[in-house]
This record gives sequence, C-alpha cells and structure tokens, in this order.
Amino acid sequence: MAQAPALLTTKGLKKKNMPAGLWTKCPNCQTVMFNKTLKENLLVCTKCSYHFIMGAWERIRHLVDEGSFVEINADLVSEDPLKFSAVKSYREKIKQDQKRTGLKEACVTGEAKIENKGCALGVTDSRFIMGSMGSVVGEKITRLVEYALEKKLPLIIVSGSGGGARMYEGALSLMQMAKTSVVLNRFQKEKLPFISVLTNPTMGGVMASFASLGDLIIAEPHALLGFAGPRVIEQTIRQKLPEDFQTSEFLMEHGFVDMVVERKNLKQKLGLLLEYLA
Repeated sequence: MAQAPALLTTKGLKKKNMPAGLWTKCPNCQTVMFNKTLKENLLVCTKCSYHFIMGAWERIRHLVDEGSFVEINADLVSEDPLKFSAVKSYREKIKQDQKRTGLKEACVTGEAKIENKGCALGVTDSRFIMGSMGSVVGEKITRLVEYALEKKLPLIIVSGSGGGARMYEGALSLMQMAKTSVVLNRFQKEKLPFISVLTNPTMGGVMASFASLGDLIIAEPHALLGFAGPRVIEQTIRQKLPEDFQTSEFLMEHGFVDMVVERKNLKQKLGLLLEYLA
C-alpha cells in the first residue's frame, strides 16, 4: 500500500514582511495601486480618475516650467496670539505639520512661468492644518497679489482647504477673508487676470474669500467645493441634498465654476488661458 504524502505545513517558517508604504487604496473605487504607478499618474486613480490630494511643491513641479519658480515670502511663520490649547496646543500642531509636510505654512507663493508665460502663483496645501487660512496664509496671499500688481503679472491661485478660517487664531483668521478680498479688488481694477483653481477640498473661509473671486474659476474633477459641508447643511435645512451636491460638476452646471479640467491637462490649459488673457 502506497504511503500517503506528507502534509505541507508552514509551522516554523518565517513570513516575509511586505515593506510598508508601497500601495495605496483609492477611497472612491477601492482599487489598490502601486504607489510608483500612482505618482507617475499625477496622483490620479488609474481606474476611476479620482484625484488624490497633491502637496504644494508637487503641484508647483507639475504646473510650472522646470526651474522657473522663484519663491517669495518664504520665511513667514505663524505666531500663537491666543495661546490656544486643546488636545494639542497650536504651537505643537504647527510643529507637527511642519515636520510632516516639510512646509513652514499652508501656502507657498512665488513667480513662475507656465508654458513660457510669466505669472504670480500661489498654492495652498490641505495637508497643513487642513489648508486653513490663518494670519500667515492671508498675509502671503495678500503679498502675492501686491507683487503681481507691482510686476503687472497675471495671477493664479490653486486652493485646497478643508479648514476654512483657522480657529486657533480666532478673529485674526476671519479678518484675512476681508483682507484678501480687498487686495483682489484693487488687482482687478487694474484689469489684470486672476485665475482661481479649486481642488479637493476647497471649503469655508477660503472659498468665501479669494478662491471664489477669480475672473476664471477652474476646478479639478469631483472636488468638494463649498462653504459649510453637506452634513451641516442637511442638519440645518432638514432636507436631503442631491447626491452630487457641492461637486465641481454640480457647481459648473449651476454657473459657479467655469470649467472642470483634469490634472493631466491643467498646465496646458493654464498656459493657453494666460496667452489669451495676458
């Protein structure tokens, strides 16, 4: 009688550990992607075209002509005027996000060329305290607009803020809404073009001020755009909102957004608009 084959066992064998940080799951379609592939695709899902959040410097590298970006007002950092403290103090939160993102604040500003057209460029980063607008973000945006005024440059601001005005600074953050709006009014009186680019998410005080004041407003696909979030609105008005409410496509259909442009086409589209407008 033939002897039965020995059962294979993994007992005592060591599992090979998979290195962390190699894969990312799309929050929209649940597709798991190799990070290298995702990065090569400009942080856009290869299956459903979901646009992941892109950091400020990644965004700048994608949009501007190589070597053309010159940063301005790079050394501005937030103070702690209210000595705010909750689970973490405001100072701790700033240091934590500075270390995590490599940024000093939630906004990078400077002069650049896009498709060989000069412009003043600002980019907010939702990874840094949700891209919220405190005194420094408001001041950097204001100084950028004044710089564009002085140099007679067209202005592009790419917004990404899930935090609106920065609660850690109280009324000082709220006044940045008025400050940025006033300087943009001066800018537009000089007939210089301002293109506002809205990315996921752009909410709160940022949307209620400079982000909504562009001569042309461009949005990335399926970005969440608005003032209060959908859940807050539903709880306030006690009505069910449309499924695509506050998306780029919904706002374009209702006249708030001028065009929805995929990330891979954004640089070319901005270059074309700069040629037409400037």
